[in-house]
Amino acid sequence: MTRYRNPLVLALSGLLVACASEQPAVPAPAAETDTPPASVATPTPGLRGQLLGVAPGADVELALLAIDLSGRPSALLGQAHLRGDGQALPFHLPLNVVPPSQTQRVELRGRVSQAGRLVQRLPARAITHLHDQDLGPLHLVPAP
Repeated sequence: MTRYRNPLVLALSGLLVACASEQPAVPAPAAETDTPPASVATPTPGLRGQLLGVAPGADVELALLAIDLSGRPSALLGQAHLRGDGQALPFHLPLNVVPPSQTQRVELRGRVSQAGRLVQRLPARAITHLHDQDLGPLHLVPAP
């Protein structure tokens, strides 16, 4: 059995190396269409603005929420996920056209996490009208 041990170890090592190596990515052929690129297309209605003070590499989550009378979120009306780059971070939050009931208010909320830890948040901002609008620069505050 000892005479087969060295070739067996060598074969298993070669198999591990072959499985661990990355496959080269094969680019998919580009399909030719007559539609314009997405950057030229008219953006969907939503809330736009800029987040100030986002750290480079931080993950940003923005959500437009319907809030019930007890102050709890009852419906998600729109959301966006972004990554900070150390500069003013522009955002576009598409709107879901379903209007909340008369007893609810609508708020924009945000949180910034880095390495899985909450580091900043966007104070809740009341949105009075659900239509396409620019909110301008929004300042983040440190998370408690």
